[in-house]
Amino acid sequence: MKYDFTTVYDRRGMDALAVDALGQPGGFAPGKPKDGFSVIPMWVADMNFATVPTIPAAIIERAQHPLYGYFSTPDAYYQAIIDWQRDRNGVTDLPKEAIGYENGVLGGVMSALGCLAAPGDAVLVHSPTYIGFTRTLESNGYRIIHSPLHRDENGVWRMDFDDMDRLLKQHHIHAAIFCSPHNPCGRVWERWEVERAMEVYRANDVTVISDEIWSDILLNGHKHTPTQSVSEDAQQRTVALYAPSKTFNLAGLVGSYHIIYNKALRDRVLARSEKPHYNEMNVLSMHALLGAYTSEGREWVDELCEVLSGNVNFACDFITRHFPGVQVAKPEGTYMLFLDCTDWCAAHDKTLEDVLHAGWDVGVAWQDGRMFHHPCAIRMNLALPRALVEEAFNRLSAYVFV
Repeated sequence: MKYDFTTVYDRRGMDALAVDALGQPGGFAPGKPKDGFSVIPMWVADMNFATVPTIPAAIIERAQHPLYGYFSTPDAYYQAIIDWQRDRNGVTDLPKEAIGYENGVLGGVMSALGCLAAPGDAVLVHSPTYIGFTRTLESNGYRIIHSPLHRDENGVWRMDFDDMDRLLKQHHIHAAIFCSPHNPCGRVWERWEVERAMEVYRANDVTVISDEIWSDILLNGHKHTPTQSVSEDAQQRTVALYAPSKTFNLAGLVGSYHIIYNKALRDRVLARSEKPHYNEMNVLSMHALLGAYTSEGREWVDELCEVLSGNVNFACDFITRHFPGVQVAKPEGTYMLFLDCTDWCAAHDKTLEDVLHAGWDVGVAWQDGRMFHHPCAIRMNLALPRALVEEAFNRLSAYVFV
C-alpha cells in the first residue's frame, strides 16, 4: 500500500481521549488494565491511523503565516465539498448555497431540531441508538421514541417500517433522526430501504435529519446511498450532515457541514445556528478539509476501507470460530463492531459487567453497549493496525471468552 496503516503510535500524553481517559472516575471510559497489559484502545470512535499527509501539510502551510485573524471562506472550500460529493456519492446537482458549516454533526442536529420541534416534543430514532443522539436529545428536553432495528434470518439489521409508521402516528412526531450508515450496527442501507423509510416519513409529514458522517467508511464493496438522492421529496425534506472527521480522523479539529436543498428549511437552520454565534469555522479546520478532499485523500480513503474491511473480516471470522454464543452482524460500513453477548453470558453464568471488566483488565478497552440501548452488548472499534486487532482478539480468547 502507498499509505501507512501499520505503525503503532503511542498516543499517551497527546490529548487522546481514547487512552488518557481510561480509568477516570465519573465518566464512561473503560477502566485501566492490570499491570503487565498494554492498552489497546477500542472504544471511542476515532482511528489509530495517521491521517493522509496532505492534511498536516495544508495545516502547516497555513499555520506558517503568523496571522490568524478573521477570515472569509473561499470558493475552494465549497468546490472541494461539491467535488467530493460528486466523486464519492454520485451527487451531481449540489449547489454552493446548499452547503453550510456546522460545529460538529451533533451541533447540526440541534440547530435543525430547534427549527422543527420544541422541548417536550417527540423525536423518532432507531435503536440501537448512537449515544451522542441520546445525550443531546435528552439534555435539550426532547422525548426520544425508539423504533428498534431487528435482525433478519441472515442476521442483517433491518428497519421495521410498520413500527416506524405506527410510532410516528401514535406520538404525533414530525422530526426524525436517520443514521446512514448506521452507528453502532454498521448497516449501509440499500437504496430500496432508504426509499421506503423516506416514504414513511413523507406520509407522516416528518422532516428528516440524516447523519451521514460515516458515508465514506464503506466495507467489502458496499455503496452509500445519500438520503437526499432517492427522490425529489426526500431532497426537500432532509437536512443531511457530513464531515471529514470520521473519514480522516479529524475529530479534534472540529468541522462538519450540512447540505440543505430546501431554501425555507435552510434559512431557518442557519438562523438558529448563527444567532448565538457559536457556529463559526476555525481557519485550520477549513484548511484541513481542503487537504483532505483531494485526489490523495480519495486514494487514502480507498486504502483505508480496504484495511478496515480486512480487520472486520478477521474479527467476525474469529468470533464465529472462537466465541460461541457471541452474536455479531458483520458491519457493512463504519469501523465499529456491535457484539451481542446475551447467549454467551447466559451459558457461562456471567453478567455483561463481568465480560467488560475482564476485557479492560487485559487492556482491551472496549465500550459498554448498554448505553446504545441494547441490554447485553459491547461496541468495539477496529480502526487499528492489524497487529493490534489480532493481539486484542488473542487476549479475549485467552482471558475473557473462556
